[in-house]
Amino acid sequence: MTTLHAEFALSAATLRGCPRWNRAEVALAGRSNVGKSSLLNALAARSELARTSKTPGRTRLINFFTVAESLALADLPGYGYAKMSRDEAAKIAAMMRDYLTNRRNLAAIVLLIDARRGPTDDELDLAAMARERDLNLIVAATKADKLRRSERAAAIRRCAPLHAAPILCSAHDGEGIEELRFRILAQGADSRRTQRKSAVQST
Repeated sequence: MTTLHAEFALSAATLRGCPRWNRAEVALAGRSNVGKSSLLNALAARSELARTSKTPGRTRLINFFTVAESLALADLPGYGYAKMSRDEAAKIAAMMRDYLTNRRNLAAIVLLIDARRGPTDDELDLAAMARERDLNLIVAATKADKLRRSERAAAIRRCAPLHAAPILCSAHDGEGIEELRFRILAQGADSRRTQRKSAVQST
């Protein structure tokens, strides 16, 4: 079994407030009701690493979690569902756009999609942005336990416009969690190889 040891590091409200470190970052992005906090807890096998709530949209900052020596997770605020003022929503959207567009440490995006509904325009835009920045895109189709067996193939087909094969996931029964852990941890390994290569080239 792959282990992912995550520890909360800090929260940031702006790009300037993000941590100054050499870790590769994997951002978790998704709509406010997609089950992002539950999935993060399942990945770390810790029930209270990320605070879950019956009211979607509680996360208003970028929350950073360290993973091993060369990797970190960045839990982004959810979008598209939370009840908040227009000004606050615009502020959070600008913060996320700045992070996703300009953060040098960002190596990959885990894009969470509700397996029952497929991607919306917001998710398609995020996937396009990942391709433009040459970031690794990992699609996690959440709440797979709520799909009937006959619905699973259609759920995978709905994700085709994202140009990344989805991992059917469930924080409830653990489906897909092991594969998702492996894909996330691979980003840290890639970062270490890149750092070693850069060090050799500079000598």
